[in-house]
Amino acid sequence: MRISVIIPAYNEEKNITDLVQMLLRQSGNGVDQVMVVDGHSNDGSLQVARKAGAQVLISPQKGRAAQMNYGALKATGDMLYFVHADVRIHPDFAQDIKYAVSRGYDLGCYRFVFDSKKLLLKINSWFTRLPFLWCRGGDQTLFVKKEVFNALSGFRADYQIMEDYDFIERAQKDYRFAIIPKNVVVSARKYQTNSYLRVQHANYTIMRMWKQGASQEDMVAKYKQMINYR
Repeated sequence: MRISVIIPAYNEEKNITDLVQMLLRQSGNGVDQVMVVDGHSNDGSLQVARKAGAQVLISPQKGRAAQMNYGALKATGDMLYFVHADVRIHPDFAQDIKYAVSRGYDLGCYRFVFDSKKLLLKINSWFTRLPFLWCRGGDQTLFVKKEVFNALSGFRADYQIMEDYDFIERAQKDYRFAIIPKNVVVSARKYQTNSYLRVQHANYTIMRMWKQGASQEDMVAKYKQMINYR
């Protein structure tokens, strides 16, 4: 098995170096590529990513879903591993993914903990061990066989929000999904610039809108209205 790691990024110069270096430490353990797919950043993300040793791509289309699809198109591995730039991966990720596949799983994710000791965020993290769709999210990282990704036509490139939930929901209808019982570490920056209740209310609102078939434009506008994030 050869793993291609795909990191969608936009103005992430402060986070890329540590993540890329952590990933490259597994280059002798089946990791074939570490790619940063940039969404036309206007900071130093490109230069930082190259200096750290990543393969750098510039996505023709902005948006995380489109960036991840472009990375998958350029991937040489037969396993894709999508990682957000502000996440710190588990050091055993390569062997964890191999083990999950050996047990018959086609795709999956990790649990997560926040880089914060606040009690409410610890409670949030606990729910990521549960198998429900509302307990998922791109911050948990996502590994998927390339053949499965292609069979599902990847992420919906017209999505600016909820692309991870949409993909996982479609995948779980026909493929086995694993939740690795280990944690990745997720940035709490969204909660640092907004109150806990405000973020939770925004997440609930957008999930409900998505389930009710709201347009991407309406969901993005609502999310920006409800919280201050990037």
